[in-house]
Amino acid sequence: MAHSAVSQVSLSVPLNSDLSIRRSGLKVHNISFHDKLGVLFSPLDLKTKNGKLRSQSIVCMSVQHASKPKVSVSPLALEDVNEPPLNLYKPKEPYTATIVSVERLVGPKAPGETCHIVIDHGGNVPYWEGQSYGVIPPGENPKKPGTPQNVRLYSIASTRYGDFFDGKTASLCVRRAVYYDPETGKEDPSKNGVCSNFLCDTKPGDKIKITGPSGKIMLLPEEDPNATHIMIATGTGVAPFRGYLRRMFMESVPTFKFRGLAWLFLGVANTDSLLYDEEFTKYLKDYPDNFRFDRALSREQKNKGGGKMYVQDKIEEYSDEIFKMLDGGAHIYFCGLKGMMPGIQDTLKRVAEERGESWEEKLSQLKKNKQWHVEVY
Repeated sequence: MAHSAVSQVSLSVPLNSDLSIRRSGLKVHNISFHDKLGVLFSPLDLKTKNGKLRSQSIVCMSVQHASKPKVSVSPLALEDVNEPPLNLYKPKEPYTATIVSVERLVGPKAPGETCHIVIDHGGNVPYWEGQSYGVIPPGENPKKPGTPQNVRLYSIASTRYGDFFDGKTASLCVRRAVYYDPETGKEDPSKNGVCSNFLCDTKPGDKIKITGPSGKIMLLPEEDPNATHIMIATGTGVAPFRGYLRRMFMESVPTFKFRGLAWLFLGVANTDSLLYDEEFTKYLKDYPDNFRFDRALSREQKNKGGGKMYVQDKIEEYSDEIFKMLDGGAHIYFCGLKGMMPGIQDTLKRVAEERGESWEEKLSQLKKNKQWHVEVY
């Protein structure tokens, strides 16, 4: 690192100390440098399944690394490839990777559980930001006895260098899919999501079968480092955008010096449901001219009509700016549950008509110019 957040090689603070590392704006109990990577160790308070906090040392994964001095990454040979890696491993011959860590991302008042899962692929399944891995859960396909489970796709939530900045891991952001019987209100485990529960239940050292990487529609266009990127996510749809933002603001990548604007809209239920919030808030502080971040909390905020605040309401709030940016060549990305798109499309259409424009024509032009990127599931 060219400039470090603290000057000492090693700093230890008693657990009950009030000492704060002002440069990072975060209270940390001990900081030291990792000899090999030249990046910080720091304790990360992780929410356990019962909502209580526990502290655990995590190397490099911590949101606390989102500070202005950028982190060195390797191997830089990952920048030398002109085309994104595609389908290196297929369903019939998947790669067996290893779970590094599984951590709960959300607070006790969040509806449901969302986990951050770090997977060690040993550098054998490289990917680019915006791509997905397939995961094959154990067991047989209930619809085709004797055959493996179907592949489930998950957007990768890390850059190509992973959370340890060494090109050997990938991270997934997974919400546990739980089914509640509408009549009794009780959970029915037989209808729970097979793969999301498998992933959230894994432990460090467990093996996991992955395929891919796949996908080109959400790749981050890097030809113009001054470009504007508008990212709209609901829930775990924030995964690819975390990768983009770490590449833009956290990592020192010689071939990509971002000087444009990244604007993230994230829609979740409440404050406890926010994902990677400390990381994103840090970028706001360190790069106020290059990053904007708007949250839509449907159970805590009201839109101008008095209803629940959804991402489309935030889009409408800033519609003039967004349309001007799109006219100027900005890229716009959508990721999350497919149910997000009709409301967003309706809003954009209404705004376009208010501006005297045809949304159909505008959308056609955005697609033609490759400014429009959608990945919903």
